[in-house]
Amino acid sequence: MTSAPPIFPPTEPMPVANGRAPWSDTLSSLRVPNFRLFTISNVLAMSGTWMQRIAQDWLVLQLSGSVTAVGITVALQFAPMLLFGLYGGLIVDRYSKRMLLMLTQGIVGVLSAVLAVLAITGVVEVWHVFVIAFLVGMVTVVDNPTRQVFVNELVGPRNLKNAISINSSVFQLGGLIGPAIAGVLLVAVGAGWAFGINAVTCVVTVLTLSMLSTSKLMRTPPMPRAKGQLKEGLRYVLAKPSIFWSVVMVLVLSVFSLTMPVILSAYATTVYDVGAAGYGLFNTLVAAGAFIGAIASTRRTSVRLRGVIMLGGLWGALQAIAALMPTELTFGLLLVSLGIANLLFITGANSLVQMSSNLGVRGRVMSVYVMVLLGGQAIGGPFMGWLVENYGAQTGMAVSGIVPAIAAALIGLHLARRRHLTMRVDLTRHSPLVTIVRRIDGGVRG
Repeated sequence: MTSAPPIFPPTEPMPVANGRAPWSDTLSSLRVPNFRLFTISNVLAMSGTWMQRIAQDWLVLQLSGSVTAVGITVALQFAPMLLFGLYGGLIVDRYSKRMLLMLTQGIVGVLSAVLAVLAITGVVEVWHVFVIAFLVGMVTVVDNPTRQVFVNELVGPRNLKNAISINSSVFQLGGLIGPAIAGVLLVAVGAGWAFGINAVTCVVTVLTLSMLSTSKLMRTPPMPRAKGQLKEGLRYVLAKPSIFWSVVMVLVLSVFSLTMPVILSAYATTVYDVGAAGYGLFNTLVAAGAFIGAIASTRRTSVRLRGVIMLGGLWGALQAIAALMPTELTFGLLLVSLGIANLLFITGANSLVQMSSNLGVRGRVMSVYVMVLLGGQAIGGPFMGWLVENYGAQTGMAVSGIVPAIAAALIGLHLARRRHLTMRVDLTRHSPLVTIVRRIDGGVRG
């Protein structure tokens, strides 16, 4: 009797750079013209996205006076990913990533412009923000996984890890610039102008995508339609511990820790009484730490499941400690520290998930990843808003860190008992390929 072939083909080896790259190669993927152009526009786009996020949450707080309402806004923006994220992955695998991004960014630009007009003319109401947040969330179902996979088409597998780190750096650079500008705009002229600027950055992104050299894109062949493709993607995630446990840790952190803007809005109003400018500063400090972490991640020589889980636990622990800080100065320093841990975890998990999945199923795998990353905030936003409103900002901050720290410890114990060390992305000189490894009886087998 012949054995049945495996349901999933093994992950194909990926050539990567040998050894620790010199500092001159820290931004090596930017030597690819398409990726360089995309990254320049992405700095503007991410700054605009962060501006809208901060202005949107603060506007809802102003209009309603309720932290719970801010949590509902977060939930509405991320609920579509939780509900429809897997279908977004199917779309990503079937169609041109470049054209999808042009379409999604165009739609977000229109929605941001509508919200800008409503806010500037003074007729905006909370339900307007709720509706537009939900519609932006619907677009994100396709936009976010497309961005994750499109990086591979821009740079290819050899530069993928570096490009992922740079993409994360750009996102956090936007988080550094956006909240700072939003804080100034909220105090000086109101939230409407922040929405208007985001609409302009969306237009810039569409124009930049149209300027890319399509002949130099390393296109992934579109996946033909077939039955059972959603189940296939889910089975693939469940079959690989390196993907599955990374996604589980992302889910826990997304529900509890990534709802930080909800908690910080309460800190700005009820703990330190620093207003809109302080709220923007708090978010900027987190982003500053994350930007440092993103740059540091480009120097990382390997990514292991064990390290990803440990970083998730460290992030949670730092967030719990932040609840104990007695002054604005010490609180600000902790925000920078947890921003570093945040980004090291996110880039590690992202790299591990992408590089341990085959190209043919990567869109669906990344849609699961993004679904829990963003969709978890749809659950956590209202819950953390309720918790903060009823038990205080410090309690909310403590819970947002303690739960992920405990989860990381439990996952670590489980992996140690099962002796799983699957999927090591090893960039050392002697092993320049992505390999699957598993500990058996204290040894390592490839």
